[in-house]
Amino acid sequence: MSTTGTGAEAEAESGTGAAVTVTEDRAVDVRGTVAPGYEPVADAFVRNFEQRGERGAAVAVYRHGRKVVDLWAGTRDVDGTEPWAVDTVQIVRSAGKGIAAAVPLLLHQRGQVDLDAPVSTYWPEFTANGKERVLVRDLLAHRAGVPALDRALTPAEAADGVSGPAAVAAQRPQWEPGTDHGYHAQTYSWLIGELVRRATGRTIGRWIAEEIARPLGLDFWFGLPADEAHRIGRIGPVEPPAAAGASGALRVRPKRSVVEAYNDPESLTRRAFGAIDPFPDENDPAYRAAELPASGGIATARGLARCYAAMIGPVDGHRRLFAPATLTLARTEESAGPDRVLVVNTRFGLGYMLHGPASPLLGPGSFGHPGRGGSLGFADPESGIALGYVTNGLQKGVTADPRAQALVRAVRSAL
Repeated sequence: MSTTGTGAEAEAESGTGAAVTVTEDRAVDVRGTVAPGYEPVADAFVRNFEQRGERGAAVAVYRHGRKVVDLWAGTRDVDGTEPWAVDTVQIVRSAGKGIAAAVPLLLHQRGQVDLDAPVSTYWPEFTANGKERVLVRDLLAHRAGVPALDRALTPAEAADGVSGPAAVAAQRPQWEPGTDHGYHAQTYSWLIGELVRRATGRTIGRWIAEEIARPLGLDFWFGLPADEAHRIGRIGPVEPPAAAGASGALRVRPKRSVVEAYNDPESLTRRAFGAIDPFPDENDPAYRAAELPASGGIATARGLARCYAAMIGPVDGHRRLFAPATLTLARTEESAGPDRVLVVNTRFGLGYMLHGPASPLLGPGSFGHPGRGGSLGFADPESGIALGYVTNGLQKGVTADPRAQALVRAVRSAL
């Protein structure tokens, strides 16, 4: 492994740990650094390429505010040959939801947003069609009842900053808000984004850039700037290994009910994930430039991990983002049980998936968010761990990607 570093997040590499040697019989050229004791994470990362279908990826881990793992390998583009670089960024889909959720929580921490106020306090038009009593916390906990739209938006409408908020404001709920939960896969973009804009006068992408990313030196965006576009790789679907077994492929077999829900065009599951139709080209520069916090986050693994590390403690002299009371809000269960959209049991705090069968994180107190197809960001306050994982090879699955879970298990073994 080599130890190189450039770009906005390239804090000094000295002191981050000794380089790990990749054995000669392995064809994976892994670069980066690993602190002593965290070698199992490097081993798991290599095995993801050898056994779990990885094409290009990066993983970063912080512990108590200090970077202990920073690795990248493979190709920048899922269908290319150019090597993944230290500053390569990727679209992380719903893993960005956890960064978006930090904004309303920080606004609450600053006294600018009341989580128990009706959404209409900030966004009067949202009262339409029986949503008068929807609370701000309902948006974060996926209890607002508007995971799908009666008419799906085109990719251009989804990105224009006007059509999405208007559509969710006018939408009739699928259930009585606050009484049940279901994953707001795409509508989360316009619910959270418009709430932030109404409360602050800034778009959520601008707020994060000014209040979180720049102060912390993060490579994370909702709305990739044109002068950073040269750094992003192409994503695309990849097939996982054919079967599990001694190879450690760990292929996940979805339940029949889940498969049926995704295959039924009339199901709430399909309609929630299909709130943008046709499905946008995620490699389109126009889509990457849109501020879509539900599915359009763009980051390095280092950026995800560093942001979560800052949520739970100081990082390189920067104050922690979340006060203790805010951290409690993030990881206190608000929704649990059968999810009307994902058709499995899920657990959510305010904006974050919590440790459970559908999203196995590091421990009971962990909170974070996966991205459909692979990416993951989370923090575990009890151990001081924060992890970010990004990939360009999107495998089937929404929450517990085998590659991400192999890295989580390796981190656990290193503690």
